[in-house]
Amino acid sequence: MNDYIIQRVLEISHYILKTEETVREISKKFGVSKSTVHKDLVERLPLINKELYGQVKEILEKNKSVRHIRGGESTRLKYMNKELVSE
Repeated sequence: MNDYIIQRVLEISHYILKTEETVREISKKFGVSKSTVHKDLVERLPLINKELYGQVKEILEKNKSVRHIRGGESTRLKYMNKELVSE
């Protein structure tokens, strides 16, 4: 694995621990795709640092468990904004 990939994996890992942001938000912040962020955290991180992976995995699981709530909230806000514009 290239040094720059290892560095990115560690930076992303520490960032998600600090902020608990979603993979989508992190991908925008680091300028890489969601797939890259996910692969970095799920496949590459365990090879680099298993302990750090355990901490990151907890956050990923938490984010996954509430994604349906976030999606519903986004839809609700979308339709609220449409109603305000049409009035």
